[in-house]
Amino acid sequence: MGKRFVSIWFRYLTTDWFSLRRPELRKIPFVLRTPSHGRMVISASNAIARAKGISDGMVLADARAAVPSVVALDDQPELILKLLRRLGEWSIRYAPNVAIDPPDGLLLDASGCSHLWGGDANYVTDIEQKLETHGYRVRAAMAGTIGAAWAIARYSRGSGIIESGKHHEALMGLPPEALRLEPEALERLHKLGLHQLHQFISMPRATLRRRFGAQMLLRIDQATGALEERMEPIKPVEPYQERLPCLEPIVTAKGIEIALERLLETLCHRLRQEQKGLRTAVFKGYRVDGKVVQLDIGTSRPTHHVNHLFKLFEVKISTFEPALGIELFILEAPKVEELMPEQEQLWEEAGGLDDMRLSELVDKLAGKFGAKSVQRYLPDEHYWPERSFRPALSLQEKATTLWRVDKLRPLQLLSRPERIEVSAPIPDYPPMLFRYKGKVHEVARADGPERIEQEWWLQQGQHRDYYRIEDKEGHRFWIFRSGHYDDESFQWYVHGFFA
Repeated sequence: MGKRFVSIWFRYLTTDWFSLRRPELRKIPFVLRTPSHGRMVISASNAIARAKGISDGMVLADARAAVPSVVALDDQPELILKLLRRLGEWSIRYAPNVAIDPPDGLLLDASGCSHLWGGDANYVTDIEQKLETHGYRVRAAMAGTIGAAWAIARYSRGSGIIESGKHHEALMGLPPEALRLEPEALERLHKLGLHQLHQFISMPRATLRRRFGAQMLLRIDQATGALEERMEPIKPVEPYQERLPCLEPIVTAKGIEIALERLLETLCHRLRQEQKGLRTAVFKGYRVDGKVVQLDIGTSRPTHHVNHLFKLFEVKISTFEPALGIELFILEAPKVEELMPEQEQLWEEAGGLDDMRLSELVDKLAGKFGAKSVQRYLPDEHYWPERSFRPALSLQEKATTLWRVDKLRPLQLLSRPERIEVSAPIPDYPPMLFRYKGKVHEVARADGPERIEQEWWLQQGQHRDYYRIEDKEGHRFWIFRSGHYDDESFQWYVHGFFA
């Protein structure tokens, strides 16, 4: 299947925008003005003003002399790019690759998209009708090259649909302006009586280069397909993405679930074929009112289990607000990892970290209570207790060192040691009493000290003398004294709790 591009031409982009905000402007001639060399010049005019002979670039005083009733408003120079970008983001519902084409257009890479609307004609017609419903008068054209689509949209009076491989013939009867040439080249062509492309496009290339410059050859090659023209999408396209347009806007939760399940089946089938699994997924809904709603999920290991992924999304569907209806669903997998078939089969026989059921349980808990509600830790090569472990990136990540088992460590370790007040301390002995969070604890048993030195290659500081203690109520603590007893700056801290 060959490439297919759509060019959308907004004939009155900025004046349509002003008319949407001030409906009374739709029935009168009005223009946008901008200062230029000490005088006001018309930068844009609506259809009524153009019908009365007013054109862009005309001096405002001359326009008022010809049409006294014309209304002039101040132009906003930054408005064009903002409008095109906003309209381009809206147009992503028709194609994943959308680029802005200043000053008055958009470009869509529609390859493989139109069949979802029932063919090229329905596809282009739907684009035009939806944009006109939003208040913008447009003309769209589809062809096999960007240059041909651009030319047909603006200068052809016939059909806007050019069949694959037919764009060369479709261009022949168009004026030179259809090639997007510089004004100087256009003026020279018309002076020579070359008013249509077929009159000069087949001339020797050396002649065209000498008379009109290299830009002429570039534009001819781009329009005819001899040279590929690249687009710069306003949003990068995810390599793993599935799209589902709707014939009628979807407003029910059941409809959303059906769309989600269908997209998951398609995406997971593709992942399975490529021996990959997703780690993150985004489900987007493009609403009739132009807004986009989305749901995000993540998994603890790569997977392409449709039922599991659907259940992760299902608990969030109640927050997926369709408003007046959703007309396009998109499912993206921004993060994908390798997943060999044997990895998926392990859960049928064994348990442990390689058990898929454990991964799916972790995913469900994380989806319901938050991504940070379930953590796995691995040992790290540090002496300092709070640095002796680190969060694992996944359930499958392997440890690079062994857990230390020659010394007892608390079941719960505080992320930061907390100060305690000690009464009647004895040098090189644990305290007899200490106050922690307003409660006094009387020590019944103690073991220690265990000295842990500061890691000098990371930071300088005092050593710690740790004690395992138990109060008379049976609570067991891991406390330490920071620094030597004879050092006036020493302090006592609690750092963890034993079972």
